[in-house]
Amino acid sequence: MTGAAKRERALGAFYGLAIGDALGMPTQSMSRTAIARTYGPITGFVAAVAEQPIAPGMAAGSITDDTEQALLVARLVIEGDGRIEPRTFADALRAWEADMIRRGSRDLLGPSTKRALDRLDAGVPAEEAGREGTTNGAAMRITPIGIATPLGAGFLDAVVEASRVTHNTGLGIAAAAAVAAAVSSGVDGADLRSSLDEAERAAVEGARRGYWVAGGDVAARIRWARAWARGMDRATLADALAEVIGTSVAAQESVVAAVVLAEVLGEDPASALTLAAEIGGDTDTVAAVCGAILGAHHGLSGLPAGLVRQVREVNRLDLAVLVDGLLQVRG
Repeated sequence: MTGAAKRERALGAFYGLAIGDALGMPTQSMSRTAIARTYGPITGFVAAVAEQPIAPGMAAGSITDDTEQALLVARLVIEGDGRIEPRTFADALRAWEADMIRRGSRDLLGPSTKRALDRLDAGVPAEEAGREGTTNGAAMRITPIGIATPLGAGFLDAVVEASRVTHNTGLGIAAAAAVAAAVSSGVDGADLRSSLDEAERAAVEGARRGYWVAGGDVAARIRWARAWARGMDRATLADALAEVIGTSVAAQESVVAAVVLAEVLGEDPASALTLAAEIGGDTDTVAAVCGAILGAHHGLSGLPAGLVRQVREVNRLDLAVLVDGLLQVRG
């Protein structure tokens, strides 16, 4: 892979994250039935209705906490030359939430992150604060680690460092490791199937690095779901995701759903990401994670150009400088 090719894939990963996030913004925390009744088929960015529970009335193409927290992680990784200091990370998350409150947003810190930061403020050590974090919060913001860190020695340490303050459990770290590995592998030029294999392997290792919490093993669920869903048509896949795999904030549901979307519909990013926005639950995170994985495979030029342009314009989003900084850390 040339430097230019890696940069193309890294940009694809970060913009893919933002596109998926914005597609899922108006449907997040809604049921599949309510989404169909309110919006009909999702074919592109749409504005959130006034009744949207998290982002009422937000403009079409707007990003949510998934992208905003990934931006925060990217800046910290660059400033720390690949390292994220726990207290600095906690302070940055608190400042981000305070800014969201000032803007009148309901899109605040998730339950695992909020609980961990409260424990940290109460004097609990950083390695203990996130011992109950089993949601997808670490996975949704881990893409910059995948861009900045090649697979191999030190990769899983970087994932753990970016996750443990809020999600120091086998489930939380396994999910984050899976996403970061798929992104990192894609940036290095791997084909999509190989990248998803790397995601599965990283989830196995990640599960050993945090506190044990009861729940379906992320790697085992990825392995089973990829094989089960392979060959499904779009309608059957939608039923499988919504009814069997699950799309909640639980790490072993939403991250597995994102990987399965990449497995089955990965050669058509628009189809994969619009389906993610339609299936209900934590749609913005499912679509964001899937978008990051597919963007790392297809590159920026392989993503729908109209969606790239719109997400940049609506959010005044220019990721080139951040991506260049992350690649410098990787190098």
